[in-house]
Amino acid sequence: MTDPDLAPIIEFLSGLLPFDQLDDAGRQAAARGIEIAYFAKSTGEVPVDYANPQLYIVRSGAFEVRSDRGELLDRLGEGDYFGFPSLLTGEQVSNRVQVLEDGLVYVLSEEAFRQLRAVSRDFDRFFNRKHAERLRHSARYLAREHLSTARIRSVMASPVQSVGPFTPIQEAAQLMRASRISSVLVVQDNRLLGIVTDRDLRNRVLAEGVPVDSPVSEVMTANPVSVPSQTLVFEAMLAMSQHNIHHLPVCDDETPVGVVTSTDLIRAQRSDPLYLIGEIDRQHDRAALVQVAGQIPTLLQSLIQADARAEEIGRVLTLVTDALTRRLLALAQDELGPAPMPWCWLAFGSQARMDQAGKSDQDNGLLLAREPNDAERDYFLALATFVCDGLNDSGYIHCPGGIMAMNPKWCLSLAQWQAQFSQWIDQPEPKAVMHASIFFDMRAVAGRAELAHTLQRSVLASCKDNQIFLAMMAGNACTNSPPLGFFRQLVLERDGEQRKALDLKHKGLAIINDIARLYALATGTEAVGTAARIQAAMKAGLITRKDALNLADAQEFIAHLRLANQGEQWSRGEEPSNFLRPGRISGLARHQLKDAFAVVARAQDGVRLSFARSL
Repeated sequence: MTDPDLAPIIEFLSGLLPFDQLDDAGRQAAARGIEIAYFAKSTGEVPVDYANPQLYIVRSGAFEVRSDRGELLDRLGEGDYFGFPSLLTGEQVSNRVQVLEDGLVYVLSEEAFRQLRAVSRDFDRFFNRKHAERLRHSARYLAREHLSTARIRSVMASPVQSVGPFTPIQEAAQLMRASRISSVLVVQDNRLLGIVTDRDLRNRVLAEGVPVDSPVSEVMTANPVSVPSQTLVFEAMLAMSQHNIHHLPVCDDETPVGVVTSTDLIRAQRSDPLYLIGEIDRQHDRAALVQVAGQIPTLLQSLIQADARAEEIGRVLTLVTDALTRRLLALAQDELGPAPMPWCWLAFGSQARMDQAGKSDQDNGLLLAREPNDAERDYFLALATFVCDGLNDSGYIHCPGGIMAMNPKWCLSLAQWQAQFSQWIDQPEPKAVMHASIFFDMRAVAGRAELAHTLQRSVLASCKDNQIFLAMMAGNACTNSPPLGFFRQLVLERDGEQRKALDLKHKGLAIINDIARLYALATGTEAVGTAARIQAAMKAGLITRKDALNLADAQEFIAHLRLANQGEQWSRGEEPSNFLRPGRISGLARHQLKDAFAVVARAQDGVRLSFARSL
């Protein structure tokens, strides 16, 4: 018999998707898991505790979801939801929910939410789709931020092709043909005097019958509109629109340093993450998808030149990788048919942490709901091979260590994955722990995310109080040392071309990731990103606020330096790598890099003191 106090809640849920897909028992169970909260407009914001995730169902009133930067992500009214991204991913989301109008909110507990997902596939699918929509909104705002903060230097053509004012028109035209450009600048004493375009040659020379041996100064546009290289792309687009021009000289201190055309700006828009994700979603075969993925290096270069933060670049690149992976999975299922059981595509390593850089191989696996028979295993291996080969063709090379879903060793049922993690945790060996550490950075990319959450929760429960295993992980985090010698001198090693350089990944970022991973396992947090893990460790008292902020700053600085270096390597036509030659950065940057490495070394000392004593 229904509790009379629950009747109004059940009646409301009965008309609300996806609760209307539940049977009567399911809706009653949902109602029993709900608490009622009232939020007045005067309170300003809903005090959402993302460390204790719950589903918020708007019964009445109006709310706005904004990012931590204040960007509008969604507006909510009766029957809308918030709080579900944390429930689905385990990540602590930094969004803020503002109260626009007084309202009642039904708050569903995490346990009740998980039970409903477990008993109803429609319920689970609904919130996975809602989460995908929120991710697309996130991508839109990242893309919008990229367009608004990118500088014109990131899209301009350089070096400048120029002629003097007395150069014959024909010679200027020949230079334009040879250089395959549609304009040439007229320069004297490093100062911009004018510009000659294809249109000028047509309208002012051919149409008017001007002799081709006349000087270009007679037909050029004198004192053209120009902008400095620090100008925002948005501002340049606005200037070209206002003046109805298609060529915009770029000058610093009156000296021409580049030219921007309408085509350059269109190309810049095509390398924007929102455009790229949209193009990925529109492709219907793997070859076309691979061709679109060829724009990813250009996206990375534009983000680097726009001076975006390393954390933001990693997040944008990973969102693109996720979109590419999901589209490949959809194409594979179009070819192979629907999957014979629930499954989840897992990302490990940098894709899981959402900190991908310019050179990433793939680390992934398949998590199956149950043990497959031979035919089912063949299906999933074919699915994984299609996706992994597609990622390889798109620039994410096959993992040299074979950590890929196409490897039968990493295409496992939930029980098999749990057994594999138990072996690493309960019988730790230094070498095995070192090789297995990447698996402890785990994130669901597609499929049934609840499978990944179940696996992750069981792993965290096994790790949290296992002092021997944590000590082994601490030893792994201290295996490599930052490249600092006596008197804080940088210690160089040979890169792949036998040049002395610094390995920013393995001697810096990887160590920070290892330390953050150890803290996550020790605290039991489901956060996967390194910055979020450091913050969780600080809240748990494993690291002081000062040390946590210093370590997070060191990670951002080293990661930014690596990306900037990769951008310069790419612009020189070199293969991007993790090696930096100190001579290519300023003395100030070298000093800051030494400070960052010193922070990492101190963090290792803290890990040894807190964990490694059990060895």
